[in-house]
Amino acid sequence: MQLDDRRIDQLRRAMEHRAAGTTIRLAHEREAAVALLIRPRDQLEVLLIRRSVHEQDPWSGHVALPGGRREHGDRDLLHTAQRETEEEIGIPLARVGTLLGTLDEVAPRNPLLPPLVIAPYVLAVPAATEAVPDRREVDAAIWVPLPALRGDHAVSEILIELNDGTRRFPSLVYGEYVIWGLTHAILVQFLELADEVGL
Repeated sequence: MQLDDRRIDQLRRAMEHRAAGTTIRLAHEREAAVALLIRPRDQLEVLLIRRSVHEQDPWSGHVALPGGRREHGDRDLLHTAQRETEEEIGIPLARVGTLLGTLDEVAPRNPLLPPLVIAPYVLAVPAATEAVPDRREVDAAIWVPLPALRGDHAVSEILIELNDGTRRFPSLVYGEYVIWGLTHAILVQFLELADEVGL
């Protein structure tokens, strides 16, 4: 689906000329994919989710991007991102999403987290798109205007208790939502790209 929006065209052109970094897969690592969704309204908006709380989910309750692990039937990682997004928040990306490009892959550095390589896909969706969370997986879905993630008001740190003590991690703050870890790394990549093209 093509969107008639100058800002989306700018992002698409910029991503066409950007080679996304990939990570070498180790034998024990699984693959996953997330979708960074852009909705063109008065301001460009990005969709964040807050994951539902589950004891067995290492990212339980975290602010994240829709997505998940690749399943055997997925054609590729883009299909993983599309399938997981539709399951989690009801947006049929295969039908309504416009792929703009990919960002650098990321992987958890904490040995307590599952060994994953995560591919981030940037997709634009129509301005009227709404998210309908599946409450089994997603507690909240929030469209965030890009300017709200920029500037001193958004930049912060979070203290996390780990086995070897308390550590500080960079974060972005939007209202009650704190974005850190892999989601922070992906969003910072995207915000830098948007800055480069003047958005």
